[in-house]
This record gives sequence, C-alpha cells and structure tokens, in this order.
Amino acid sequence: MTTKLDIDFVRSQFPAFSEPSLEGFAHFENAGGSFACGQMIDLLDRYYRETKVQPYYGFEPSSGAGRQMDRARARMAEWLNVETDEVLFGPSTSQNTYVVAQALRQHLKPGDEIIVTNQDHEANVGAWRRLEEEGFVVREWQINPESAELEAAGLDALLNERTRVVAFTHCSNIVGSMHPVREWTDKIHAAGALAIVDGVSYAGHGLPDVDALGADIYLFSLYKVYGPHLGVMAMRKHVNETLPNQGHFFNVDHPTDRFTPAGPDHAQVASVNGVIDYFDAVHAHHFGKDAVAAAQKARNVLGLFQQAEHNNLQPLLDFVSQRKGVRLIGKSRAEGRAPTVSLTVDGRDPADIAARLAAQKIGIGNGNCYAYRLMGALGIEPEQGVVRLSFVHYTRPQELVRLMEALDQIL
Repeated sequence: MTTKLDIDFVRSQFPAFSEPSLEGFAHFENAGGSFACGQMIDLLDRYYRETKVQPYYGFEPSSGAGRQMDRARARMAEWLNVETDEVLFGPSTSQNTYVVAQALRQHLKPGDEIIVTNQDHEANVGAWRRLEEEGFVVREWQINPESAELEAAGLDALLNERTRVVAFTHCSNIVGSMHPVREWTDKIHAAGALAIVDGVSYAGHGLPDVDALGADIYLFSLYKVYGPHLGVMAMRKHVNETLPNQGHFFNVDHPTDRFTPAGPDHAQVASVNGVIDYFDAVHAHHFGKDAVAAAQKARNVLGLFQQAEHNNLQPLLDFVSQRKGVRLIGKSRAEGRAPTVSLTVDGRDPADIAARLAAQKIGIGNGNCYAYRLMGALGIEPEQGVVRLSFVHYTRPQELVRLMEALDQIL
C-alpha cells in the first residue's frame, strides 16, 4: 500500500500501453479524449456478447442487462456524492446541455437573465445563447484578457434580481485553471439563480464531490475519464422536479429518463461500471482494501491523481515560460491548475507544430478546441488557435522529457 502514485500499476490497467500499434506513441491530447481503461473495455465487450438485447424485461439476458445499467448509475452516484436518481446518462455533454437549455426555455420567462462566460467550451455557451431568440437576456462574464482568467468581480457585476441561470466551467479546456466552484455557486444561489457547471475538463483529473461543490447541475464526459463516449449529468432533485419533462410523456415521473429524449446507449451505460472498477482498483492498490465510503474513495483518488499531475506539470510550465516568442495561456504555476497547457508561438502555425510532433509519434492538440469565443477574447485567430499539451495521471515523467526535447528542436 502506497500513497504515491504507482505509475506502473496504473499503466497496467490500460491496454493502449501494451498495444503494439501504439508502441512509442506519447499521448498529449488527453483533454480531447483519454485512453480507455481495460475494465471498461472488458465490460463493453462482455455486454455485447452476453446481454445485447432490450434491457429490463423479465428474462435473461434482458434483466441482467438492466441490472448492469442500474448498478452503473448507483455506483457513479456514490462516487459523485449524489443520490442515484440524480445521475443521468446522455450521448454527450453537448447534448445534455442542449436538452437542459430547452427545458429552461419552457420554464423561464422573457426578460429573465442567463450568464455565460467567454472562457467555456462552446457546449456550455451556444445552447444558452440560442435562448436570446426567445426573449431571454444572455449576459457575458468575460475573462481578464491579460491573465485569461475569470474573476469573481466579473460575476458580481452581472448578478441581479433577474438572474436565473449562471453557466460556467469548473476548469477551462484551454486556460487550465481550476475554479473555486463552491465560492461561486454560493454567490449564484444568494442571487436566487441556478449554477450549471461544465466539469468536462476537470473530471479526468479526479471525480468531484458534486454535493460539496453546490452545483445544481454538473456535467462531464466519460470519454475523457477513461470510459465510453457518454455524457454524465448530475442534476439535483430540486431541479429535476422543477423543469419540464423532455422525454417521452410517459416518463414524466421517472427522474432518470426525463432529460434523455433519445434514450441512453445501453451498452455504454453498463460499461460505466468498468470506469468505477478502475477507480476502485486504484484505491485498493494505494490505500488498502478496507471498507471506505465511495465519496471518500473519490477524494483519495482525486488527491492521488492531482499530486502526480502537479509534480509533472511544473517542469513543463517552466519550459514553456522560458521560451522566447512563446505565449503561455494562463498561470505559470502548477498550483490550482490542471495539466492542460496551451500556447502560441510567434510566426508559427499551431497545425505545423502539431504535425512535426506527430512525425515523432507525439500526439498533441491544436486549433480553438471549441473555445472559439475565448480565442477572440485573447486576440488569437480562432481558425488557427493554439498548441495544446494535455496529460493526466498515467503520463510518465519520461514522456514529458521527450515532449520538451522535441519542442526544443521544433521551436
């Protein structure tokens, strides 16, 4: 038992790291999508082989399929520290956000105000901005263009008696800062509004305690959390009971079905058990097998992951900060920052830098990464965007050294 991340154990849980076709490849675009853990892959394969029928009928394998889906929801709820009926699965966070926005369109009144940021991924901006066409007022919480950060004073200046919704990100997919969510949700609730938090760029670094954060709705995507292409939406009971049903009319009294109009992907929902199995395995290996509440396991694993990431992040930030002609987006210190590092290089096209790294079997991101409005606020051409380097807990320090050596040659 150890409380320092055992990187060899962690990587042994991911088939990608023993896949011959990926030998020598270094993955630095985890903010766009992580590798999948073996537990999830195994359960997805097993579901398709053994239980790929319509679930919830009274025969096997149908009832077994339903039990797997129910167990996945219950276990995810425990790790997020919410009630089982407060966890909803949908095809993606973009889709889940859009459905919630449509529900609020029916619930709000013309003249009501919605606050969005210009730092977020478009998934948590565009769905809300479309409501302007219905007579709602959308106000923008803008970043400080010098630091690229959202500041509480900007929120304070916008909140008023007409504010009904504030949508913001837990962690920017470009800037990387982890925001003080509870501080902000308290302000939002004091104004009588709902706090809707996009956690897509946070959850891959450890599942959050949604109850402690105070979010009314918290959303993230499992394909960035070592799982399938599936969106998770933790919607608190008071919101679910207030907003109008968006599913089939006969699902009005079923909280987990009211906001999934297309229905879930049964196999992918069942495979969520594999993601939790992975987190359980990490916890047992590092903290022992004694009985511990899932919410505490989540806190332990989050701390383990983020400490390992923090140790690897500062050398990369120092390297980028010291390069002439390179602009680092966001903080130069690892404290309070996710290992998502975005930059621009004077006179260089991010796509060319990405291509040169790809030739060395190093995968990175480039472009606006769906943060189109943020690019404009930072004076960056959105069609060109940034170079994005992102990693997670399974990244070896040696891979970071290799990345920096390659960048040193290219830049």
